[in-house]
Amino acid sequence: MAITPETRDYRTFEVRALDTGEEDKQYRVEGYAAVFDEETVLYEYDGIEYKEVIDRSAFTGAEMRDVVMNYNHGGKPVARTKNGTLQLTVDTRGLRISADLSGTEEGRRLYEEIRGGYLDQMSFAFTVNKQEYDRAKHLRRITGFKRVFDVAAVDIPAYDGTSIAARSWAKAEAEREHAEADKRRRLELKLKTYGITKEEK
Repeated sequence: MAITPETRDYRTFEVRALDTGEEDKQYRVEGYAAVFDEETVLYEYDGIEYKEVIDRSAFTGAEMRDVVMNYNHGGKPVARTKNGTLQLTVDTRGLRISADLSGTEEGRRLYEEIRGGYLDQMSFAFTVNKQEYDRAKHLRRITGFKRVFDVAAVDIPAYDGTSIAARSWAKAEAEREHAEADKRRRLELKLKTYGITKEEK
């Protein structure tokens, strides 16, 4: 069965162009595709916010030997770790990227859009192999990524887009919690209706 990577479009992840001047243009961009210890709301259900945070150890052991950079998680790669045009570094803040976009026409065009301020946000696609969930806080902590597939410059890192991307976890968790709460309420109503105490049940 194929594994579908999750994507996250966090507003706090930024990308910027390094402007070295027209005579020595290098088409290099840098930024963060992920940051640590920042709670982000992925989904809201019945007034409850389901959040996610990335642990500082989450990238330890993650497969990142062949990661591509692209636009909106699609299209032709504009940089790649495999050929050295994309570097990924885990530092104290998060997953830092540095990319040389000079190798393709698409990459040079993307550089100009980042340089012009049309694109200034990042996202990344991944699979998880370790996580913790605090049901009281509705908070998922990712403690281990299995693999990072791509880092992407994105144009609309909107809440709605993040909600759709998070269906694999947040929406399912919200529906499961509410189903359990409904089941408890029905049982309590039934017990109350028939005058049965929990001890007698």
